[in-house]
Amino acid sequence: MENIVLKIEKLGHCAGLPEYKTEGAAGMDLMAANMEDVILKPLDRVLIPTGIKIELPRGYEAQIRPRSGLAIKSGITLSNCVGTIDEDYRGEVCVGLINLSNEEFTIKRGDRIAQMLIAPVVRAKIQVLGELSATARGTGGFGSTGV
Repeated sequence: MENIVLKIEKLGHCAGLPEYKTEGAAGMDLMAANMEDVILKPLDRVLIPTGIKIELPRGYEAQIRPRSGLAIKSGITLSNCVGTIDEDYRGEVCVGLINLSNEEFTIKRGDRIAQMLIAPVVRAKIQVLGELSATARGTGGFGSTGV
């Protein structure tokens, strides 16, 4: 496992720094830095501040992912599935949440709302061809390999 340095600027409204909760955790929890409770009605979307800015090392991204317990127990997940923070972004990290349940959900200051993973980035060079190589699957799309 490679260790890198993640530089963080703690803003005045920060409720807590990102934290790995276990020794083997891949993602660090992000905490809500909203000053007042936010009530998220069914199918509502909201952008929640975390009170931090980050500076990633060159060649890395931060992936913002749902917290599995929050998603399965309460139906609260990310509105954009997985968020990406590019290495050159210097604004506040905010988390877009959506309530997929049938009940209101309250987001309180300090709640763990998402997890952040730091990952290396690979950039592709585009090569345009007249035809791609053949495979056994070919052009088979969704469900083409069975259930």
